[in-house]
Formats: sequence, C-alpha cells, structure tokens
Amino acid sequence: MNNEKNDTQISVLERERVYRCLFEQSGTFKNEFIKLGFKAYDYDILNDFEQTDYVCDLYAEIEKAFNNKESIFDTFAKDDVILAFFPCTRFEAQILLWYRGEAMQQKNWSLKKKLEYDLKIHDELSKNYEMITKLVLVALKKEIPIIIENPYSEQHYLNRYWCVKSAVVDNNRWEDGDYEKKPTQYWFIGINPENNLLLEEAPKQKLRTHNSLFGTKNCQVERSMISPVYASRFIKRHLIKGFKEEKTNTLFDFLKE
Repeated sequence: MNNEKNDTQISVLERERVYRCLFEQSGTFKNEFIKLGFKAYDYDILNDFEQTDYVCDLYAEIEKAFNNKESIFDTFAKDDVILAFFPCTRFEAQILLWYRGEAMQQKNWSLKKKLEYDLKIHDELSKNYEMITKLVLVALKKEIPIIIENPYSEQHYLNRYWCVKSAVVDNNRWEDGDYEKKPTQYWFIGINPENNLLLEEAPKQKLRTHNSLFGTKNCQVERSMISPVYASRFIKRHLIKGFKEEKTNTLFDFLKE
C-alpha cells in the first residue's frame, strides 16, 4: 500500500498520531507503522537490532513518571498511542512449575535451592506487577491511550490477579501471518480496538520451533519476536479507524468474469 492510498483512508488526526513502542528493540511494529505513513519510535534498554530509537531504562522512566518527576513520558502527546510489549516471563503460566519446584531444570535441586529460588522469582513477579500497574496509571494520569501485549492463558497472572481485562485475544497468531501459534492478548486502555475486515488471506509462515533458536545469541528475544506480516495486519485490523483493504485480483477472479 502506498502513502497516497493511505491518505484516503486515514484521518488527519490519525495521521498526526505518533506510536510509542515500549520494550521493542526489533523495530517490527515500528517499521510497519512507518510503512503505513505513521510516525513511530522504539524505546528499550537494549539495542541489539540497531532499531531502538531511544535507549533507556523503561522501569526507571515509569518510576520517575509515577512520582511526578521528569521522564520520557513528558515528550508524549495525548493524541499519541503507547504500544507496550511488556516483559512476560514472570506472568506466564509456566512460572507455576518453577514455584512448585517441578520444572524439568529443577529435577536435581535441593529443597533449600528451590525455596531460595521461590523468593527470587516472587520478588521479580512483584516488581513486574508493580511496574505494569504503574505504567497504566501514568498513561491514565497523562491521558495517553495505551495498548499492552502479553501471552494469553487462563493461568496468566494478570488474567487472575489484575483489574484490567484484555480487549483482544488472538488464539492463533500463525493464522494471521506469524511464526508462532501461541495465543496472545492485548489490553486497550483509553482506546477501543477497531474490528476492520481484512480481505487478503495472510500468508502462512514456516512455523518457528524453539529448538531451532536454542543456543543462539538472542534466543530469548527471538522467541518473542512477532513477524512483520502479523504486525501489519494487527495495525490494519485493530488500530486504523475505518481501514478498508482492497483485494488484489487473482487469475481466478478474471476467469470468473
């Protein structure tokens, strides 16, 4: 889609909106926003992919903003949208196995080691819960719409112990052009998701296996990365008001005529 066609579908207000992608260093969503004619920037503490526009400790920035101190959030406008890919390792259902000492890696651990590890991961869980809640409170205080992404399961910590309910649940990302089938959820605060119809079927990507990434330099990061195709379709379906996709004619369409 070219920019001329974009301009016919996106209002002036939306065109001026800036998307602030937090905890994203890959540039995946940022670059798809830019292709569609929006301004977008990545914020993360790392820059392994050389895509992070603002390298910063986001936890520290959230803390400063929560305490009414100067922070990066002062540079965000009310018409902007925050898209936060918040760290999820302490919220996911698999963490329950580690609490119970039943993870495969803990098979030969002593009771003492398991209990000490319980204290460690509970501290990390508490910190992450505090940070994600403060992030939403900062967005509410500054009246900035925010969308937060995380894996989905009934056992997910935020689904059980958070007062915010996810607005969009994608049960199979692969069907929409991603490398993974795992379900993902999105919280929309201060903004409602669109439900635009996409006429083009998503190309089916080769499924990514976790074994294929084991031992790579950025294994944990790469396992969580979303494909550009999926990112583009998510933006078109849920974020652009009134987006209408033009279906590409195929040989079959011409034969029908």
